[in-house]
Amino acid sequence: MSLAVFCLCLGFAINASAEDRTKSAYISISGSSTGEGIGDPLEPINRFVFKFNDLVYSIVLRPVAEIFRTMVPKIARDGVRNALQNLNAPFVLVNDVFQGEMGRAWNTSRRIVINSTIGVVGLYDAASDIWGIDRHTEDIGQTLGVWGVGEGFYLVLPVLGPSNPRDAIGQVSKSFLDPVSQYLDHIDEKDVILGRVLAVGIDQYARTIDDLDRLKETSIDYYAAVRSIYRQKRKIEIMNRAPVNSPIPDLHYDLNVELASN
Repeated sequence: MSLAVFCLCLGFAINASAEDRTKSAYISISGSSTGEGIGDPLEPINRFVFKFNDLVYSIVLRPVAEIFRTMVPKIARDGVRNALQNLNAPFVLVNDVFQGEMGRAWNTSRRIVINSTIGVVGLYDAASDIWGIDRHTEDIGQTLGVWGVGEGFYLVLPVLGPSNPRDAIGQVSKSFLDPVSQYLDHIDEKDVILGRVLAVGIDQYARTIDDLDRLKETSIDYYAAVRSIYRQKRKIEIMNRAPVNSPIPDLHYDLNVELASN
């Protein structure tokens, strides 16, 4: 059961996601692997996992995401996404503080208050639309990068996709450092934790299906193209520069789903 949930919730959940990227420059994704082999000592294994993930996405996530896109009106999909981002905002705030970004922490705090109240539990992004307080994303991988921890070698995780040792540690740590996840775990709401993970995975994938398809069709080497985009995306996120309009969905898995069921 846990494995099935793990596959369904998928984790390209990367906080700063393709859909989250507004007003950003699109990185060329024609996909050459020149010069990138040096950071990918596990390339044969990574390519195998990459193909496995692509199969899982096609069989499990794509049908659900396509039904979501077809059956749910865009305004409702945007509301779901806004609410999910609002639930993630306390985790962003934790990382803002860890990074010493007090200005960004203040903006995140204001967004939480405004969107949780005027925005009706986050369904409407009033902070951005009315007050011009734009959303930004942070995670433990970015925080470790700010602290000087190198990314290490390229790694493709089963189901979760592109990563590296630093970001993989960040993904595991999120379950324990996300205030919302910890609260839900404390009150034993494992179904809500799982529902949140599934909703993020479906939302992320639904918004990136077309970009992923174009990337696959136009790339000489799909694997190398995704690897290149992921690396550039993470470097830009760590430097807090304008986000990249990446076609890679951010999937995540909350370990509290497992802990709550034991």
